Amino acid sequence: MLPLMLDLASLKVAYADGLTPLALVEEIIARRKASSDPAIFITPTPDDDLRAAAIALMQRASEPNSLPLWGVPFAAKDNIDVAGLPTTAGCPAYAYEPKEDATVIARLKAAGAIVIGKTNLDQFATGLNGTRSPYGASRSVFDPAYVSGGSSSGSAVAVASGLASFALGTDTAGSGRVPAAFNNLVGIKPTPGLVPNTGVVPACRSVDVVTVFAATVGDGLSIRKVMDGYDAADPFSRKAEPVALPASGLRIGVLDDAEREFHGNKDVEVLYDAAIERAKSLGATIVPFDYAPFRQAAELLYNGPWVAERLAAVKDFIATNAEDFDPTVRTIIEGARTYNAVDAFEGRYKLEALRQITLATWETVDVLMLPTSPTTYTVEEMLADPIARNGHFGRYTNFANLFGYAAIAVPAGFDGKGHLPAGITLFGPAFSDDALAPFADAMHRTLAAGMGKDKTAAIPGASRVQALDDGFVPIVVVGAHLTGMPLNHELTGPGGKLVKTCRTAPDYRLYVLPDTTPPKPGLIREPGFAGKGLEVEVWKVTPAAFGRFVQNIPAPLGIGKVTLDDGSQVSGFLCEGHAITGAREITELGGWRAYMKEKTANA
Repeated sequence: MLPLMLDLASLKVAYADGLTPLALVEEIIARRKASSDPAIFITPTPDDDLRAAAIALMQRASEPNSLPLWGVPFAAKDNIDVAGLPTTAGCPAYAYEPKEDATVIARLKAAGAIVIGKTNLDQFATGLNGTRSPYGASRSVFDPAYVSGGSSSGSAVAVASGLASFALGTDTAGSGRVPAAFNNLVGIKPTPGLVPNTGVVPACRSVDVVTVFAATVGDGLSIRKVMDGYDAADPFSRKAEPVALPASGLRIGVLDDAEREFHGNKDVEVLYDAAIERAKSLGATIVPFDYAPFRQAAELLYNGPWVAERLAAVKDFIATNAEDFDPTVRTIIEGARTYNAVDAFEGRYKLEALRQITLATWETVDVLMLPTSPTTYTVEEMLADPIARNGHFGRYTNFANLFGYAAIAVPAGFDGKGHLPAGITLFGPAFSDDALAPFADAMHRTLAAGMGKDKTAAIPGASRVQALDDGFVPIVVVGAHLTGMPLNHELTGPGGKLVKTCRTAPDYRLYVLPDTTPPKPGLIREPGFAGKGLEVEVWKVTPAAFGRFVQNIPAPLGIGKVTLDDGSQVSGFLCEGHAITGAREITELGGWRAYMKEKTANA
């Protein structure tokens, strides 16, 4: 039986155990029909088309999990082109039939993913709340009285309610982050230009970003990497120049007292403070900073000349179809007519002046951590004051794309009644997308608030995001260098770090080498041998320490590639075949530690 949340790790296991993409789409069809929210989709993929897509995938790649996203169901915000489904951007009169997929859709399909439909949105991606659509207002999966967040409203709800493994949104002002916070999800907002926008209806073309809603940071990262890559057809596409962050001891900037604003929502403030404490527990150094210049930049997006980009995106359509616009969206877009070219340049000058001020902050911090949204509202409350309350949602999000930052939003827990969720967002410099992920993943895991609607779901270990390369060299040890063993000091002395305890692949045998002090094992690989794998440890050491290892290893031992139970290959201790002649085999014990325990007991 499938879990409610269709995270990638769980789905991969299900496919390995015999589930087929065709059976999966039947489950999706049943879940769509049972959904209590009628405003998630604008255009669901027809049932028979879903079945045909599953069959086509099995014909193209018959081996389960043979493609990166084999049989993974996903939804796309309805301002992203999907061939065969209309693109409406939340406006029926604007609808058109795209002849080809957006670049990101094409890449996801090539990786084996299956589109289950086009999702609802604030019209023309103008809003952060999810109520500005003629197709209805998607609702929070935790309380239908509350907004889902927007503009990528249906995408977030589709994932959080278990209809899709992931969904695409777009983010200009926070639309890929706010709905994640309101639905207990991860929101991946790439550096502008990292993921192509070809085939996406623009809101503000110069700062728009395609985003990912996912159950875990690891899922979102994997999906984003499928979509990554320069696309000359997108004028704002950029070739990535990855930026590293410290592997430990991150300096995290948090709001100082003067810039804290939660609009009376004490629950979200409490959750933000709790997130700060969790960051400390993960080894971060907390640095209060002045958010004022970031906030002033954020205000430019809706209260400055950048709103003219929204008019530029739809100028021909609004000239003939103004009455087809949502009233609030129309008010915002037509407000751009008050700006001129001089205003645009002056706005740019102000933004760059603010950027210079923020550079001082980045000299003292590595990452910013802010509330994703300071509060939430019911649908009724939002409709009563749609512009001001929508603006509240963007207080801590609007600046990110103007400054070109990477961001990952993660859940922050539930209010004091366990009712509504909130979120925090980590921001890093441009192209720090991968470097942000390990800490974001650790923050999500320490929370223990489940995934999406399933508050009790355990985040799978298989989706854990490992820290990026910190210059250390991994090495597999099997005997006297294990933790607590006589030679372990050769690892810990030069600052080595234990990465994990695991097992080898099944085709390894272990022997006790004769006449060695201290006693040492010999690890031999025998292709075709079907064992249970042997317990080993993976450590990371400095290159200098690794060099000393290689130089000082006595024959018949040496360094070679050891295949682990997850299929990865890591340098480790192996033994020459001739040395095991007459040696005792201890493979059945499962590892050196078990042998030493037996030896001690028999002494």
